[in-house]
Amino acid sequence: MCRVRHPDEQTDLGRAALYMVASALAFSLMSAAVKVAAHDVSSPVVVFFRNAVGLVLLVPWALREGPRRLATKQPGGHLVRGLAGVAAMSCFFFAIGRMRLADAVLLNQSFPLFLPLAERAWLGERVRPGVWRSLALGFAGVVVILRPGAGVWSAAALAGLASAVLAATAQVGIRRLTHTEPVARIVFYFAVIGTAAAALPLPWAWRTPTPGAWVALGAVGVLATIGQFVLTRAYAHAPAASVGPFIYTGVVFAVLIDWTVWGVLPDPGFAPGASLIAIAGVWMLRHESSQTPSAHAGSAPTP
Repeated sequence: MCRVRHPDEQTDLGRAALYMVASALAFSLMSAAVKVAAHDVSSPVVVFFRNAVGLVLLVPWALREGPRRLATKQPGGHLVRGLAGVAAMSCFFFAIGRMRLADAVLLNQSFPLFLPLAERAWLGERVRPGVWRSLALGFAGVVVILRPGAGVWSAAALAGLASAVLAATAQVGIRRLTHTEPVARIVFYFAVIGTAAAALPLPWAWRTPTPGAWVALGAVGVLATIGQFVLTRAYAHAPAASVGPFIYTGVVFAVLIDWTVWGVLPDPGFAPGASLIAIAGVWMLRHESSQTPSAHAGSAPTP
Protein backbone atom coordinates (compact mmCIF):
# COMPACT_ATOMS: atom_id res chain seq x y z
CA MET A 1 0.00 0.00 0.00
CA CYS A 2 1.09 3.59 -0.51
CA ARG A 3 3.18 5.42 2.03
CA VAL A 4 3.72 9.01 3.09
CA ARG A 5 6.75 10.66 1.53
CA HIS A 6 9.54 11.37 4.01
CA PRO A 7 10.89 14.94 3.77
CA ASP A 8 14.45 13.66 3.26
CA GLU A 9 13.60 11.46 0.27
CA GLN A 10 14.79 12.54 -3.16
CA THR A 11 12.22 14.42 -5.24
CA ASP A 12 11.40 13.07 -8.70
CA LEU A 13 9.10 15.75 -10.10
CA GLY A 14 8.85 14.20 -13.57
CA ARG A 15 7.59 10.88 -12.26
CA ALA A 16 5.37 12.61 -9.69
CA ALA A 17 3.79 14.76 -12.41
CA LEU A 18 3.08 11.68 -14.56
CA TYR A 19 1.44 9.97 -11.58
CA MET A 20 -0.64 13.06 -10.86
CA VAL A 21 -1.82 13.42 -14.47
CA ALA A 22 -2.67 9.70 -14.54
CA SER A 23 -4.62 10.17 -11.32
CA ALA A 24 -6.48 13.15 -12.78
CA LEU A 25 -7.38 11.05 -15.83
CA ALA A 26 -8.64 8.18 -13.65
CA PHE A 27 -10.80 10.53 -11.56
CA SER A 28 -12.17 12.21 -14.71
CA LEU A 29 -13.10 8.83 -16.18
CA MET A 30 -14.64 7.90 -12.84
CA SER A 31 -16.72 11.09 -12.98
CA ALA A 32 -17.88 10.17 -16.48
CA ALA A 33 -18.90 6.72 -15.20
CA VAL A 34 -20.84 8.43 -12.40
CA LYS A 35 -22.68 10.53 -14.98
CA VAL A 36 -23.56 7.41 -16.99
CA ALA A 37 -24.77 5.55 -13.89
CA ALA A 38 -26.80 8.58 -12.75
CA HIS A 39 -29.14 8.10 -15.74
CA ASP A 40 -30.44 4.85 -14.20
CA VAL A 41 -29.79 4.98 -10.44
CA SER A 42 -29.88 7.66 -7.73
CA SER A 43 -26.81 9.38 -6.32
CA PRO A 44 -26.87 7.46 -2.98
CA VAL A 45 -26.61 4.17 -4.89
CA VAL A 46 -23.61 5.45 -6.86
CA VAL A 47 -21.93 6.69 -3.67
CA PHE A 48 -22.43 3.30 -2.03
CA PHE A 49 -20.88 1.34 -4.90
CA ARG A 50 -17.98 3.82 -5.16
CA ASN A 51 -17.09 3.02 -1.53
CA ALA A 52 -18.08 -0.64 -1.49
CA VAL A 53 -16.00 -1.58 -4.53
CA GLY A 54 -13.02 0.28 -3.07
CA LEU A 55 -13.46 -1.57 0.22
CA VAL A 56 -13.58 -4.94 -1.53
CA LEU A 57 -10.34 -4.11 -3.34
CA LEU A 58 -8.71 -3.19 -0.01
CA VAL A 59 -9.80 -6.35 1.85
CA PRO A 60 -6.80 -8.48 0.71
CA TRP A 61 -4.42 -5.82 2.00
CA ALA A 62 -6.32 -5.59 5.31
CA LEU A 63 -6.19 -9.37 5.77
CA ARG A 64 -2.43 -9.29 5.15
CA GLU A 65 -1.93 -6.52 7.70
CA GLY A 66 -4.06 -8.13 10.41
CA PRO A 67 -6.03 -6.51 13.27
CA ARG A 68 -2.91 -5.41 15.12
CA ARG A 69 -1.64 -3.24 12.23
CA LEU A 70 -5.12 -1.84 11.64
CA ALA A 71 -5.64 -0.79 15.25
CA THR A 72 -5.99 2.98 15.65
CA LYS A 73 -5.95 5.40 18.58
CA GLN A 74 -7.91 8.00 16.61
CA PRO A 75 -11.33 6.48 15.87
CA GLY A 76 -12.99 9.88 16.26
CA GLY A 77 -10.65 11.47 13.73
CA HIS A 78 -11.30 8.71 11.22
CA LEU A 79 -15.05 9.07 11.76
CA VAL A 80 -15.09 12.83 11.18
CA ARG A 81 -12.82 12.53 8.12
CA GLY A 82 -14.94 9.65 6.77
CA LEU A 83 -18.29 11.39 7.21
CA ALA A 84 -16.99 14.65 5.71
CA GLY A 85 -15.53 12.69 2.80
CA VAL A 86 -18.69 10.72 2.03
CA ALA A 87 -20.78 13.91 2.31
CA ALA A 88 -18.43 15.61 -0.17
CA MET A 89 -18.71 12.63 -2.47
CA SER A 90 -22.51 12.67 -2.27
CA CYS A 91 -22.67 16.36 -3.21
CA PHE A 92 -20.16 15.89 -6.02
CA PHE A 93 -21.98 12.92 -7.55
CA PHE A 94 -25.30 14.77 -7.29
CA ALA A 95 -23.76 17.69 -9.21
CA ILE A 96 -22.22 15.41 -11.85
CA GLY A 97 -25.62 13.93 -12.68
CA ARG A 98 -27.12 17.38 -13.30
CA MET A 99 -24.33 19.58 -14.70
CA ARG A 100 -21.76 19.52 -17.44
CA LEU A 101 -18.98 17.23 -16.32
CA ALA A 102 -16.30 19.92 -16.61
CA ASP A 103 -18.26 22.40 -14.46
CA ALA A 104 -18.86 19.83 -11.70
CA VAL A 105 -15.21 18.68 -11.71
CA LEU A 106 -13.93 22.27 -11.59
CA LEU A 107 -16.20 23.19 -8.67
CA ASN A 108 -15.07 20.11 -6.75
CA GLN A 109 -11.41 20.89 -7.47
CA SER A 110 -11.81 24.37 -6.01
CA PHE A 111 -11.42 22.72 -2.59
CA PRO A 112 -7.94 24.24 -1.94
CA LEU A 113 -9.67 27.63 -1.65
CA PHE A 114 -11.53 26.43 1.42
CA LEU A 115 -8.58 24.80 3.21
CA PRO A 116 -7.56 27.93 5.18
CA LEU A 117 -11.18 28.46 6.26
CA ALA A 118 -11.55 24.83 7.34
CA GLU A 119 -8.28 25.05 9.28
CA ARG A 120 -9.52 28.22 10.96
CA ALA A 121 -12.81 26.58 11.97
CA TRP A 122 -11.36 23.20 13.01
CA LEU A 123 -7.79 23.84 14.14
CA GLY A 124 -8.08 27.49 15.13
CA GLU A 125 -5.23 28.46 12.80
CA ARG A 126 -4.99 32.11 11.81
CA VAL A 127 -5.64 32.95 8.17
CA ARG A 128 -2.65 34.96 6.96
CA PRO A 129 -3.45 38.31 5.27
CA GLY A 130 -2.03 37.25 1.91
CA VAL A 131 -4.38 34.26 1.80
CA TRP A 132 -7.44 36.50 1.62
CA ARG A 133 -6.28 37.95 -1.70
CA SER A 134 -5.97 34.47 -3.16
CA LEU A 135 -9.38 33.54 -1.77
CA ALA A 136 -10.93 36.59 -3.41
CA LEU A 137 -9.33 35.63 -6.74
CA GLY A 138 -10.59 32.05 -6.51
CA PHE A 139 -14.10 33.01 -5.48
CA ALA A 140 -14.22 35.47 -8.39
CA GLY A 141 -13.52 32.48 -10.64
CA VAL A 142 -16.36 30.54 -8.99
CA VAL A 143 -18.75 33.44 -9.64
CA VAL A 144 -17.65 33.56 -13.30
CA ILE A 145 -18.33 29.83 -13.63
CA LEU A 146 -21.71 29.89 -11.89
CA ARG A 147 -22.84 33.22 -13.36
CA PRO A 148 -25.49 34.17 -10.77
CA GLY A 149 -28.54 35.57 -12.51
CA ALA A 150 -27.89 33.53 -15.65
CA GLY A 151 -29.84 30.52 -14.42
CA VAL A 152 -26.74 28.48 -13.55
CA TRP A 153 -26.91 29.10 -9.79
CA SER A 154 -28.87 25.90 -9.32
CA ALA A 155 -29.14 23.20 -6.66
CA ALA A 156 -26.58 21.17 -8.63
CA ALA A 157 -24.12 24.08 -8.72
CA LEU A 158 -24.53 24.69 -5.00
CA ALA A 159 -24.00 20.96 -4.39
CA GLY A 160 -20.79 21.09 -6.46
CA LEU A 161 -19.56 24.01 -4.37
CA ALA A 162 -20.58 22.24 -1.15
CA SER A 163 -18.54 19.22 -2.26
CA ALA A 164 -15.45 21.45 -2.30
CA VAL A 165 -16.17 22.83 1.18
CA LEU A 166 -16.69 19.33 2.59
CA ALA A 167 -13.62 18.00 0.73
CA ALA A 168 -11.51 20.73 2.32
CA THR A 169 -12.85 19.70 5.73
CA ALA A 170 -11.94 16.08 4.99
CA GLN A 171 -8.42 17.09 3.94
CA VAL A 172 -7.87 18.97 7.20
CA GLY A 173 -8.96 15.76 8.96
CA ILE A 174 -6.39 13.81 6.94
CA ARG A 175 -3.73 16.34 7.87
CA ARG A 176 -4.39 15.71 11.56
CA LEU A 177 -4.51 11.94 11.12
CA THR A 178 -1.19 11.76 9.27
CA HIS A 179 0.60 12.93 12.41
CA THR A 180 0.12 9.42 13.86
CA GLU A 181 -1.53 7.28 11.17
CA PRO A 182 -0.07 5.78 7.95
CA VAL A 183 -1.82 6.74 4.71
CA ALA A 184 -2.89 3.13 4.01
CA ARG A 185 -4.77 2.92 7.30
CA ILE A 186 -6.50 6.27 6.62
CA VAL A 187 -7.62 5.07 3.18
CA PHE A 188 -8.88 1.77 4.62
CA TYR A 189 -10.95 3.35 7.39
CA PHE A 190 -12.37 5.85 4.94
CA ALA A 191 -13.55 2.96 2.77
CA VAL A 192 -15.14 1.24 5.80
CA ILE A 193 -16.85 4.37 7.13
CA GLY A 194 -17.85 5.55 3.66
CA THR A 195 -19.44 2.21 2.78
CA ALA A 196 -21.35 2.04 6.10
CA ALA A 197 -22.58 5.65 5.85
CA ALA A 198 -23.53 5.31 2.17
CA ALA A 199 -25.54 2.15 2.94
CA LEU A 200 -27.93 3.99 5.29
CA PRO A 201 -30.17 5.60 2.60
CA LEU A 202 -30.19 2.51 0.34
CA PRO A 203 -33.57 1.14 1.54
CA TRP A 204 -35.24 4.33 0.29
CA ALA A 205 -32.99 5.08 -2.71
CA TRP A 206 -32.52 1.59 -4.16
CA ARG A 207 -33.58 0.87 -7.72
CA THR A 208 -32.22 -2.21 -9.46
CA PRO A 209 -29.57 -1.01 -11.94
CA THR A 210 -29.74 -1.90 -15.62
CA PRO A 211 -26.89 -4.04 -17.04
CA GLY A 212 -25.20 -0.89 -18.36
CA ALA A 213 -25.54 0.79 -14.97
CA TRP A 214 -23.93 -2.23 -13.26
CA VAL A 215 -20.90 -1.83 -15.53
CA ALA A 216 -20.75 1.90 -14.83
CA LEU A 217 -21.03 1.35 -11.05
CA GLY A 218 -18.19 -1.17 -11.12
CA ALA A 219 -16.10 1.24 -13.18
CA VAL A 220 -16.72 4.02 -10.63
CA GLY A 221 -15.26 1.95 -7.79
CA VAL A 222 -12.31 0.58 -9.75
CA LEU A 223 -11.32 3.91 -11.31
CA ALA A 224 -11.63 5.76 -7.99
CA THR A 225 -9.38 3.22 -6.27
CA ILE A 226 -6.83 3.41 -9.09
CA GLY A 227 -6.93 7.20 -8.99
CA GLN A 228 -6.37 7.29 -5.23
CA PHE A 229 -3.51 4.79 -5.45
CA VAL A 230 -1.72 6.65 -8.26
CA LEU A 231 -2.29 10.03 -6.61
CA THR A 232 -0.70 8.81 -3.39
CA ARG A 233 2.26 7.59 -5.43
CA ALA A 234 2.57 11.09 -6.88
CA TYR A 235 2.85 12.59 -3.40
CA ALA A 236 5.41 9.93 -2.48
CA HIS A 237 7.77 11.35 -5.14
CA ALA A 238 7.31 15.12 -4.68
CA PRO A 239 5.78 17.61 -2.23
CA ALA A 240 2.32 19.05 -2.83
CA ALA A 241 3.71 22.50 -3.62
CA SER A 242 5.42 21.04 -6.70
CA VAL A 243 3.04 18.35 -7.91
CA GLY A 244 -0.34 19.50 -6.55
CA PRO A 245 -1.05 21.96 -9.38
CA PHE A 246 -1.13 19.08 -11.89
CA ILE A 247 -4.46 18.09 -10.34
CA TYR A 248 -6.09 20.72 -12.56
CA THR A 249 -5.36 18.64 -15.65
CA GLY A 250 -8.50 16.79 -14.56
CA VAL A 251 -10.53 19.78 -15.71
CA VAL A 252 -8.99 19.49 -19.19
CA PHE A 253 -9.81 15.77 -19.31
CA ALA A 254 -13.38 16.54 -18.21
CA VAL A 255 -13.78 19.08 -21.01
CA LEU A 256 -12.53 16.52 -23.56
CA ILE A 257 -14.90 13.84 -22.20
CA ASP A 258 -17.84 16.28 -22.33
CA TRP A 259 -17.00 17.03 -25.95
CA THR A 260 -16.27 13.52 -27.22
CA VAL A 261 -19.00 11.63 -25.30
CA TRP A 262 -21.84 14.11 -24.92
CA GLY A 263 -20.99 16.67 -27.61
CA VAL A 264 -21.00 19.50 -25.05
CA LEU A 265 -18.52 22.36 -24.95
CA PRO A 266 -17.94 24.85 -22.11
CA ASP A 267 -19.56 28.29 -22.32
CA PRO A 268 -17.35 31.37 -22.93
CA GLY A 269 -16.97 32.09 -19.21
CA PHE A 270 -15.51 28.70 -18.39
CA ALA A 271 -11.90 29.35 -19.44
CA PRO A 272 -11.40 32.63 -17.52
CA GLY A 273 -13.23 31.26 -14.46
CA ALA A 274 -11.21 28.06 -14.53
CA SER A 275 -7.98 30.06 -14.85
CA LEU A 276 -8.80 32.18 -11.80
CA ILE A 277 -9.69 29.11 -9.72
CA ALA A 278 -6.56 27.23 -10.84
CA ILE A 279 -4.23 30.16 -10.06
CA ALA A 280 -5.79 30.62 -6.63
CA GLY A 281 -5.81 26.86 -6.00
CA VAL A 282 -2.13 26.50 -6.87
CA TRP A 283 -1.29 29.34 -4.48
CA MET A 284 -3.31 27.66 -1.73
CA LEU A 285 -1.57 24.31 -2.28
CA ARG A 286 1.79 26.05 -1.97
CA HIS A 287 0.59 27.77 1.20
CA GLU A 288 -0.55 24.45 2.66
CA SER A 289 2.78 22.80 1.89
CA SER A 290 4.69 25.61 3.56
CA GLN A 291 2.56 25.18 6.68
CA THR A 292 3.33 21.50 7.34
CA PRO A 293 5.41 18.66 5.85
CA SER A 294 2.33 16.42 6.09
CA ALA A 295 0.28 18.65 3.82
CA HIS A 296 0.89 16.48 0.80
CA ALA A 297 -1.21 13.74 2.33
CA GLY A 298 -4.11 16.12 2.74
CA SER A 299 -4.17 17.52 -0.77
CA ALA A 300 -5.86 14.62 -2.45
CA PRO A 301 -9.37 15.10 -3.81
CA THR A 302 -11.93 13.13 -1.87
CA PRO A 303 -13.62 11.19 -4.64
